[in-house]
Parts: sequence; C-alpha cells; structure tokens
Amino acid sequence: MLTAEERQEIEAEFPYYEQKRAVCIEAMKIVQKHRGWVSDESLRDIAQVLEMSPDELDSVATFYNMIFRRPVGKHVILVCDSVSCWIMGYDGIREQLTHRLGIQLGETSADGRFTLLPVVCLGTCDHAPALMIDNDLYRDLDSKQVDEILAKYP
Repeated sequence: MLTAEERQEIEAEFPYYEQKRAVCIEAMKIVQKHRGWVSDESLRDIAQVLEMSPDELDSVATFYNMIFRRPVGKHVILVCDSVSCWIMGYDGIREQLTHRLGIQLGETSADGRFTLLPVVCLGTCDHAPALMIDNDLYRDLDSKQVDEILAKYP
C-alpha cells in the first residue's frame, strides 16, 4: 500500500499533466525514491491511483532502465557499455569493478552497498569510458580511478 506521503507526492504531479496516466514515470520515481525500488505490490497500487492496469504500468517500467523492479544496493553503478566506451577501455573498468566488488553485472555486493548494472549509453561518448553512481557521472576513466571513486560512497 502506498504511504500517505507517496500518494500525496504522486497526486501533486496531476496538475502538470492532462491525464493521470501521464504521471506514471514520475509516480514510479516517487515510490522508488522512498523504497529504493518498485515492487509488484507498489506497481499495482500506483496503477490503481493512475487508473491504469498493472500490466500497462509494468510495460512502462521495464522500458526505462532507471526504474528498478527488484531490490538494488544503497548505490547503483551504471557502467556504460556503448561502442565508444568499449573502444576506450570499458573492459578494464568493468573488470576492476567486478573484482573490487566481488560481483558480476546485474548483481548486488554482499554488503548491500552497490548494485552494478550495464547501461547502453550515458550520453558522454566524447569522454568515454564513463560510469554513473547514483546521480554522479564519471568520465574519461581508467581502471586505476575505480577504487578512488568507490571510496566516495559509504
């Protein structure tokens, strides 16, 4: 069940859109902000508020890679695996991350601190390779910088 605060934040978005359904991405982002991810139960509750079916809302959720449909760590690392990043050293960055965190792409570290996810593009091809942790973008990377970057996230 949505909390009163989540419901209030979702409903506060209604005046900005012509239809309730158009609030769907913002609504999922609101729930994710409070819970860290969007569960099936949350999805059903959001769909009810927006007068959508859970399947319709799920199809939107699965299209956007920043809506997490299963639990994630405290910090989410998006490592760009675009062609530009591949050419400029993605392999070294990915290997250092997986080695340092003890996980593979799509997994969460044992301490729950990090989830490592691939992303098709971070929109910074002229500064490849790149990764993003939460909302922080790191560009022009080499594998030596990975430990220093991870240390910033307790």
